[in-house]
Amino acid sequence: MPDPNPIPDDVKWRLAAEFSAKLPFLYDRAFRAELGDRYDEIEQEVWMEAAASAFEIAKILSLPVGTAKDVAETMRTVMVILFGPEFKSETLEVSKDGAVIVIRRCPFLSGKIDADSTGGHAFRKCMAFTLTAVPRLNNGFSARFVRTMCTGDRQCEIKVGKSEPAATGRAAKK
Repeated sequence: MPDPNPIPDDVKWRLAAEFSAKLPFLYDRAFRAELGDRYDEIEQEVWMEAAASAFEIAKILSLPVGTAKDVAETMRTVMVILFGPEFKSETLEVSKDGAVIVIRRCPFLSGKIDADSTGGHAFRKCMAFTLTAVPRLNNGFSARFVRTMCTGDRQCEIKVGKSEPAATGRAAKK
């Protein structure tokens, strides 16, 4: 049996990341037909729980999370670590309390994953992960999707900004 050590780390990382990005869609194909709409509920819980990984990675690597730009940059770093080097993005700082993650290439939408498993299903996975991960990194911030490639936009845009205070009083009771 060949020793895996002579294989360059970047090749091992790329192959592992491609497999990791494909795995959710393999589960989707295997279980969606059996579970129907219930599959989306269950899977959303899995992706929300996976968002805890973002916090753990940020903590282990001492990544900054104090400002909106810090949170956005840390999310980009975490997404590359979890989803692989094929993930291409940048962060734009729009204000002291706001930043935008612009995703130009996503491994979930690459040609390496069966097209039957992408689209709206990919968005639900990403949304559950991102909307949960951002406040876990810093509970003073939240995320909102403005554009998404998996629903036909040219790129994804995720706004990271100060969380809105919870509504109180009469308006909250309606």
